[in-house]
Amino acid sequence: MSISKCALPLTHANSSQLLIVNTQERLTKAMPKPDLDQMVTNIIRLSQAASQLGVPIILSEHYGKGLGNTLPEIAQHLPPHTKAKDKLTFSCCTAPGFEEELAENGNRKQIVIVGLEAHICVLQTASGLQQWGYQVFVVEDAVSSRNPLHRKNAIKRMGLSEVQITNSESVVFEWMGDANHPKFKEVSQLFR
Repeated sequence: MSISKCALPLTHANSSQLLIVNTQERLTKAMPKPDLDQMVTNIIRLSQAASQLGVPIILSEHYGKGLGNTLPEIAQHLPPHTKAKDKLTFSCCTAPGFEEELAENGNRKQIVIVGLEAHICVLQTASGLQQWGYQVFVVEDAVSSRNPLHRKNAIKRMGLSEVQITNSESVVFEWMGDANHPKFKEVSQLFR
């Protein structure tokens, strides 16, 4: 029996874009250490997998002048052409040029969001993307907030609003589809 349509939306490498939101030096210092370590590790895994699987990466920074640049440990795993989009708005969707940047990557209508803070910029961006007709996936083990209760609340709110709440390993294995993928051995090692 062949499954032609799945009720639970899955990410697909040829339909996805990875959006890394505000993983900046000064902002990350305010995050709870265990959450921060997990988030950084999983953003690096997702960035490496996205690069290997041809998934475009978009990088945003909030008020770079005050909050600094993207963490070096994340930035070093991004493709060399990746440029941070500096913004002052909480939602990436209200930042000048963001909609055009999404469109530059073709008809990729699935946006996988990671970064900071879950209850502010991630949540508002997810809402804006939904309003634009994108299918939004928020990676629960790759987002954080200063207050863990705010993160938990944001995840719940987004899930109730039909944002797909997922995890880093699920995203990457959905991007590959099956063990016959030519990059399977290499990419699956990111989670060992």
